Amino acid sequence: MAELLQLRNIQKSFPGVKALDGVSFTVRAGEVHALMGENGAGKSTLIKVMTGVHTLDSGEILLEGKPIQIKSPQDAVSQGISTVYQEVNLVPNLSLAENICLGRESAGFTGIKWKEVKERAERAMARLGLNVDVRRPLGSFSIAIQQMAAIARALDVDAKVLVLDEPTSSLDRDEVKQLFEAITKLKNEGMGIVFVTHFLDQVYAVSDHITVLRNGNNVGDAPIDQLPRLELVSMMIGRDASALESERVAKDPIQSTSFIETQDMGHSGSVEGVNFTIGSGEVLGLAGLLGSGRTETVRLLYGIDSANHGELKIDGRSASGHKTSKAIASGFGLCPEDRKLEGILPDLSVRENLTIVLQARQGWFRKLSRSKQDEIVQVFIDSLRIKTASPETPIKNLSGGNQQKVILARWLAANPRLLLLDEPTRGIDVGAKFEISALIEKLRKEGMAFVFVSSELEEVVRSCTKIAVMRDRKMVGMLTGEEASEEKVMSMIAGGEA
Repeated sequence: MAELLQLRNIQKSFPGVKALDGVSFTVRAGEVHALMGENGAGKSTLIKVMTGVHTLDSGEILLEGKPIQIKSPQDAVSQGISTVYQEVNLVPNLSLAENICLGRESAGFTGIKWKEVKERAERAMARLGLNVDVRRPLGSFSIAIQQMAAIARALDVDAKVLVLDEPTSSLDRDEVKQLFEAITKLKNEGMGIVFVTHFLDQVYAVSDHITVLRNGNNVGDAPIDQLPRLELVSMMIGRDASALESERVAKDPIQSTSFIETQDMGHSGSVEGVNFTIGSGEVLGLAGLLGSGRTETVRLLYGIDSANHGELKIDGRSASGHKTSKAIASGFGLCPEDRKLEGILPDLSVRENLTIVLQARQGWFRKLSRSKQDEIVQVFIDSLRIKTASPETPIKNLSGGNQQKVILARWLAANPRLLLLDEPTRGIDVGAKFEISALIEKLRKEGMAFVFVSSELEEVVRSCTKIAVMRDRKMVGMLTGEEASEEKVMSMIAGGEA
């Protein structure tokens, strides 16, 4: 395959940080090239260099063998390099066609040529194998179709290289399959595709080649069939992944008295029939498809929503009128699904984000001393390997995985009895997933209890002592011990019996 885009010996530094240190990267025509690495490894910086967001300090970029300079994202697009980001940055109230051609509409004496806009949009969607009504508002389509529209917009300008940055993070399994069919179609047309994701299964399903970055350096580059999974993970995290793999086991529940019990707990229109107990040293997994009632159950336990039928008991006493303040007083903590919207305080520092719960528990008139804050924060930066230039760095400047670690540390500093983890590993790198899973197992053995929600079924099965299966906003069964297999959970989700 011909070399399409080459980045040679790329150097890029920011104040106090060398983000890229002599990185080389080649995308070939008709190839899906996966770019892998932990959060903070340099993936985002490399993408921003190749798409004109950042100007490189040194090195060179070649397109179809000719040296080029990329001065801006618009310049990158004009030269044939288009990017589709994790979040769909389009206008939901405009039509799908308007979004695809926005800012690039053909115009005549009477204004925009709407017939041509419609035809261009239909051609771009057809390249992805889709036949939809492009006149409909974009917001009326599924997230998957909106993601396809973002790709179609990139194709509308005759892209040679397509960069897909976490394109599947909000898609379900069928939508991912649909996206991969479109990617394969584009690859067969000769396009070079850069694919960034944290999902190993997806990398091995669709990629031809892998480049691995760690700490701003190339540490691996190989065809997909020459790089086994454990070797890939070991490259990414810089240590033997097989040793970490053995730590992710939670099949031996500690014998303890349950301190939480639910009896047909539910909230009308949200979730029904929730029945389980949780005791010290247990990890209760909530398994099910998107919209099955997992997050809704977490919200009831934490008092964000109130159960209007059934019962929740804490320490044997009815928790009627259960609110978040009562949950926190009972020793509950929550790492929410949307860490950016509901978890972090973006303009506050890592130190302030990490110590805020501990300070709230003490009361605002018993202020934690700065020296005590610094001591606590440094302990968790070291133990969770949080990558930050300083404890005073605004948390919004950290990678997603490191933000998640700070939210986790926030609650661990307060020593909760029960920690509710709603998608704690979504959008973070493989190394951070291993570390968080190993930490959960360590704390479980010390007696902490967890509720664990994840869309990755294999992760639920391996990390939990028992699994409540959810379907259609209702709990349909409980699996424990060796019966808690992926096959059994999938069967119950599909409608089989416990």
